[in-house]
Amino acid sequence: MYRIFITADVAKEAKEILEKEFIVDIQPNMEEDELCKVIADYDAIITRSQTRVTKKVIDAAVNLKVIGRAGVGIDGIDIPEATKKGITVVNTPESNTIAACEHTIALMLSMTRHIPQAHQSIMEGRWDRKSFTGIQLLNKTVGIIGVGRVGSNVAKRLQAFNMKTIGYDPYIPLERGQQLGVELTDLDTLLRESDYITLHTPLTDETRGMIDKEAIAKMKDGVRIVNASRGAVVDIEALAEALKNGKVAGAGIDVWPHEPLKPEENPFLGLTNVALTPHLGASTKEAQAGVATDVAIGVAQALHGEPVATAVNASPITKATLNVIQPYFDLCERMGNIGIDLAGGRISGVNVEYTGELAETETAPLTTAVLKGLLAPVLQQTVNFVNARGIAEERHMEVREVKARKGHYFTNTISLTIDTDKGTHRITGSLFDRKEAKIVSLDHFRVDFEPKGCIIIAPHEDKPGMIGQVAGVLGAAGININGMQVGGSNDKGINVMAVAVDKDIPTAVLPSLMNIEGIKDVKVIHCEH
Repeated sequence: MYRIFITADVAKEAKEILEKEFIVDIQPNMEEDELCKVIADYDAIITRSQTRVTKKVIDAAVNLKVIGRAGVGIDGIDIPEATKKGITVVNTPESNTIAACEHTIALMLSMTRHIPQAHQSIMEGRWDRKSFTGIQLLNKTVGIIGVGRVGSNVAKRLQAFNMKTIGYDPYIPLERGQQLGVELTDLDTLLRESDYITLHTPLTDETRGMIDKEAIAKMKDGVRIVNASRGAVVDIEALAEALKNGKVAGAGIDVWPHEPLKPEENPFLGLTNVALTPHLGASTKEAQAGVATDVAIGVAQALHGEPVATAVNASPITKATLNVIQPYFDLCERMGNIGIDLAGGRISGVNVEYTGELAETETAPLTTAVLKGLLAPVLQQTVNFVNARGIAEERHMEVREVKARKGHYFTNTISLTIDTDKGTHRITGSLFDRKEAKIVSLDHFRVDFEPKGCIIIAPHEDKPGMIGQVAGVLGAAGININGMQVGGSNDKGINVMAVAVDKDIPTAVLPSLMNIEGIKDVKVIHCEH
């Protein structure tokens, strides 16, 4: 039974989901050296921002298969090292979207209307209205850096305040900006034209320190800044200096370069034009329950070897795409299993062709499933949705995807062509009613069998007695036949027999089958390695 280590105060929903089938241990906020001492015993770890999963931790985690982040930010996880070792990294990008969005609005209003300072004034027994005069959001321009899940929701809400919304995000098309009512600009234009700037970007090499002294100098005098994304995106020393000299009129900050924030690391102490919170963006009951549930489901899926839509180091899958391709994953992996048994030589090329509804959607995750099924049976290392493509590249396999509206007598098909140094093999599969998987052709033979268990493939002369002779050999060897299907081919007089049996075929039985007069070849394929 897999063991999962939770190093964060996640909501009880995560523990309840996971304990149904896994062993779960919890010890929040462990330091790196402590974590290294215990992590070897675990197959998965679930963390929040307080715990860093570094290369040192990953090296010590000899059994680790999944890292789950209960939240969005993954800068505390060594993604390249995890990917190199085939460890799936899962986060929960949608569960706390609304919480982070609403907290952004709260910070913006708080620092605009001086709410923290006015509250403190009242608590100290003073009635000072004059000192806390604010401004209105009406008709102001807000620049949104990062127009993704959170940024787009912030835009929607600020448009209700009749604010003009402009945005900088090099990864979304202009059409998407138009749909959101956000005018996309370059970063310099946004800095120059915005009355408010709010950041909603991940921490990358490109975004680290992007709001620094030079960026602030390009801004309007009296600009107001909100950061509820990642702490290191803003140079807080430069921001504090700008708040002191009046270049920046106010700031709302929820995230910090180093957390927890130590007093000696806080450059805003004594300033009265800021609203500061201790990383509360996702701290709502609803968001905590959501991230707990989502990370638990994602970790469980990864441990089961299933694709995870929120795996950050695998092909991303939107919910809409997943709804279309989900039923095909098992078929693709089993086609890969069949392919490796048919190959008989060194694989140089893998071509996957999609027709029907699959030609209209993103299919990269399905191709990864094919590669997983193809490589896992012959390699000692773990092969999963994270590293399958990388392993194929290391072995100099050329992987191609082709999409066609038609190309087979079935509407929705997947065809796998494998090029080897000993020839080429082609397998075509389909789903009936999006549920029942079938292999419908094998090389140049028409077949119709369920890719399940162990199957004997035997091309033979089309003449009486062939089925009986094969059944006789198998019966004498104590092998039960679960099903048998005969298909034709383009070669006149040659058919193919697909015989499903209840156990693997002993090597000694194969010569007896090959010695049957009229049998052209015998291959054993395993649809579930």
